[in-house]
Amino acid sequence: MTRIATLCTAAALAALGGAAAQAQAPTPAQMSFFVTSVGSGRGADLGGLAGADAHCQALAQAAGAGQRTWRAYLSTSAVGGAPAVNARDRIGAGPWRNALGVVVAASVDELHGANNLTKQTSLSERGAVVNGRGDTPNMHDVLTGSQEDGRAFAGAEDRTCRNWTYGGPDGAAMVGHHDRIGLRDDAASRSWNTSHPSRGCTQEALVSTGGAGLFMCFAIN
Repeated sequence: MTRIATLCTAAALAALGGAAAQAQAPTPAQMSFFVTSVGSGRGADLGGLAGADAHCQALAQAAGAGQRTWRAYLSTSAVGGAPAVNARDRIGAGPWRNALGVVVAASVDELHGANNLTKQTSLSERGAVVNGRGDTPNMHDVLTGSQEDGRAFAGAEDRTCRNWTYGGPDGAAMVGHHDRIGLRDDAASRSWNTSHPSRGCTQEALVSTGGAGLFMCFAIN
């Protein structure tokens, strides 16, 4: 084979390889999980579950994944005769992929067990790494209101800032660490959904412990 033919063949193979890689690249339509790039701006007042879901849907729409139905990973407490809502029961069955196409969990049980959630996989809807511990500002606290198994807390102690309708100084929201890192090397610090309560429900209170009012969104279809 002549040198010119060899170079042409190499160029053709490179072009084919590039086309194949492009064909296999993740698309927004494949994304079924993300950490919100921004919160409501009102602390833990998300407008209730409906408002949080709408926030997920709007961010997904802007990222090109609005054809899916999105739900916020948030639990609510029983109040006024209305039953509690478990975060795990409102996010579909999985599997869930981040914006780069990486599977973070194949099922609800895996999500609440040996999942693949890390700082490198808990990406925003735009595929960006979300600031964690050690970054400035630290934004690793994500709102969940949930226990380790994804269920709501029982009893009268508020862990949802009045079911995500309150952004004042009282109350608290249970948060997790999306980067799985905390002050100590213990289970709570490494938990993505049950690390510690916030110091209040205002935006400032959420920021004070390393948060920004962010939460996780999952596609149910």
